[in-house]
Amino acid sequence: MARFLLPLLAAALVFGSSGASAAAPKSLRVLFVGNSLTATNDLPAYVAGLADASGRTLEYRTITVGGYNLEDHWHLGEARRALATKAWDYMVMQQGPSALPESQVDLRTWAIRFADEARSRGTRSALLTVWPESYRQDALPDVIQSYRRAAGAAGAELLPAGGAWQKAWRCDRRVGLYGGDGFHPSPTGTYAAALVVYGRLFRAPLRTPALELVGLPARTSRLLQASAAKALGRRVPPARRCGR
Repeated sequence: MARFLLPLLAAALVFGSSGASAAAPKSLRVLFVGNSLTATNDLPAYVAGLADASGRTLEYRTITVGGYNLEDHWHLGEARRALATKAWDYMVMQQGPSALPESQVDLRTWAIRFADEARSRGTRSALLTVWPESYRQDALPDVIQSYRRAAGAAGAELLPAGGAWQKAWRCDRRVGLYGGDGFHPSPTGTYAAALVVYGRLFRAPLRTPALELVGLPARTSRLLQASAAKALGRRVPPARRCGR
């Protein structure tokens, strides 16, 4: 399994560096299973960059297929074979928005099945909340609720990236989280999601200059850090909730 320490240079996106802050764990091995919402901009590489910038280490493998849901991954079998190696601390799962009633049932059913499989292999599971297409942003609360319910049913950690997007937009609707197609994330949107994954899995603080994204205005980095912290249920002082 390869170790990735700061593979963001290829995309000209790098994080600052500083000494490690006191928080456990210091290193994790994570299996990411999803589709192009995870693959676009290489979300796991962003999480690894955040870990490296704060003196931590993320080792990971990514299994993504465009358009796949968790049921597709189950039948493909690659993720289950990876779990069977017992090499992972966490498996992070993700599928599409899953806001429609039948999609909510599908997400819950297969999140439970994958989480049970992971648990039998000594791996904890986590479910990454995504977002709807830009033309139906009004479905975002349903997406958030769908993933929250599925994570609860599966006994999985909730990684509320869609919630962080929602909170960022409440402060500034101009933050460009969508990419050009109005569905896949921009680099800024991936950064927002990565903050959530990093903050929860590493139990790490988020409001620090070491985690600001080079090339992004510092105020926007601070806004996304605060939004991720709020989505994770952390207390953020009122004066800092919108990146001030």
